[in-house]
Amino acid sequence: MKKTFFVPVCCFMLALLVCLPSDGQARKQKAMGGAGSRAQNVFLLQEGFVDANGVSIYYTTVGHGAPLVIVHGGPGASHDYFLPYLLPLARSNKLVFIDERGSGRSEKLEDASQYTVENMVEDVESVRQALGLGKINLLGHSYGGVLAQAYALKYQKNLSHLVLGSTFQSTAAMNDVLAREKQSMPSAEREKLEAFEKAGLFGKGKPWEKGRYPNEYATLAWGDGYFPFLYQRRPDPNYDPVAGNTTLSWELYREMWGSHGEFVIDGNLKSVEYTDRLSTIHVSTLVLCGDHDESDPTLSQTMHEKIAGSKLVILPQSGHMTFVDQPNLFIKTVDDFLHER
Repeated sequence: MKKTFFVPVCCFMLALLVCLPSDGQARKQKAMGGAGSRAQNVFLLQEGFVDANGVSIYYTTVGHGAPLVIVHGGPGASHDYFLPYLLPLARSNKLVFIDERGSGRSEKLEDASQYTVENMVEDVESVRQALGLGKINLLGHSYGGVLAQAYALKYQKNLSHLVLGSTFQSTAAMNDVLAREKQSMPSAEREKLEAFEKAGLFGKGKPWEKGRYPNEYATLAWGDGYFPFLYQRRPDPNYDPVAGNTTLSWELYREMWGSHGEFVIDGNLKSVEYTDRLSTIHVSTLVLCGDHDESDPTLSQTMHEKIAGSKLVILPQSGHMTFVDQPNLFIKTVDDFLHER
């Protein structure tokens, strides 16, 4: 749930996705009717910032079709971990990736108390309005699924479809899941992890280390603890439990997740208790998770039961990173749902 992996990224994406015409090609396109005649296999990348009530929110768009707004997890990661896995969706959807406030390339705030689910809902709405997207499809993964639920509970009228991926609707229920996952760790590693938690996780080490987890704790938590629930069929050989996760926006993360370790949420996300409100969501909804998901499938089952008419898909041999473990099945499931084939 917690991973993130500025211009350099954009350059890389442009190299992958955008075949910009030469001067001669541009003149030929103009003669043939300009942008309207652009080949459908060319995916132009657009990026920018929206001033969302005084906070600069980064967005990037690519693809053809109805808008699919995608919000990331963490909290405090960025949209980058979706790439390149979600790019096939650009063939039939206009993908709109957002970096949430305090995350990725969006503005970092001096006042950490402004990092709330409610404020991020308004940021998503500001992006929708500023880009003139009209009704949107909304996909949220992990913490982004919490944000997507909160958006649907307030702005359901602006949604065509809702995709809730590997997420939770109740912090209390998620904390029960995290406690079980902690207990499943090898006993020696769990004892080391708990010793770190008892001693306090922040303010230790060199000056540049004081604002984040100690490296050994990060390895224990995001390695021994989480890795079995992140990947199953296609483990990422480049996964590094320290380097891959300690690039989070730490002030945001501590405000929202908490300061007492990975296996308890005791920041302001404690307020997330949506179970009894989900029955008010009537938009077409897909609930999606892995069968070995960090966000246990029982959480997805509850969301499915509460949202009338929703569809539940549990991907086999898959952890939290469903689109990595089962890329083709993930893309087909989401795309078919959005286009109701």
